[in-house]
Amino acid sequence: MTGIYDDPWAYELACSFRDVPAETDVLLAWCARHRAPGAPPVRTVLELAAGPAEHSREFARRGLAATALDLNAAMCAYAAESAARDGVELEVVRDDMTAFDLHRRFDLIVTMLDSTSHLMTLDAFVAHFRRVAAHLAPGGLYIVEMSHPRDRLGDDEPSVGTAWTVERGGVRASVRWGEPGDRLDPVTQIADDRVTITIDGPDGARTVRDVVPYRFWTAGELDAAIRLAGGLTTAARYGDFGDGADAVALTAPEAWRMITVLRAGQPAGAQPGIG
Repeated sequence: MTGIYDDPWAYELACSFRDVPAETDVLLAWCARHRAPGAPPVRTVLELAAGPAEHSREFARRGLAATALDLNAAMCAYAAESAARDGVELEVVRDDMTAFDLHRRFDLIVTMLDSTSHLMTLDAFVAHFRRVAAHLAPGGLYIVEMSHPRDRLGDDEPSVGTAWTVERGGVRASVRWGEPGDRLDPVTQIADDRVTITIDGPDGARTVRDVVPYRFWTAGELDAAIRLAGGLTTAARYGDFGDGADAVALTAPEAWRMITVLRAGQPAGAQPGIG
């Protein structure tokens, strides 16, 4: 039996509730807002732990030179095939998000869908940020989307369990990512999330099951890893995809993500902000 990351089509279907074009609009708006004044438009972008590379493919559709990096061979093959099917140019690289060396720099680097939860130790987290800093062009941005801290540190006992249903192209998927009994270990901050995706379509029904280790990172640990890595400073932090009047503060009741905008080569004394 293969896991969810070995079944890219099912994974992409499960995550199809995301509005990737709209999120890409916001990512580029944040670039315009938080890059240095007078910086040229973003031309090169790297997506880390890209999986099916939906955001990379959207960047490529818009004429940017896009690169998608992932460690899973099935995901890399699927991303390349999907880009070719869509008629867009996408470079796909199979590599580790803590150890990659592409020998060039990018205007924008992104990690979406809380993929940093696959980094299980502080050493791995810091190594990741060091590789990002080494690949950012002067004044470039790194935007990393993580789960919101209240997901694991709310008033209730830390637990996981989210269910949703999506439908695309006549295929329906019922997704359960985490069960109520999947507890976060208070020492390691790791939970083994049980994942079940039931897919119904014209070709019949099937179920994908997996257990996905998840490492929860607090906002304080994120800040510490950034400082230890060096070469990056926090420009802004958001609680959802929105810019300007639509920006959502991390502390807002409606915030559901922790999205951090990091800048390369920022002079000392700059203060993070929002909006």
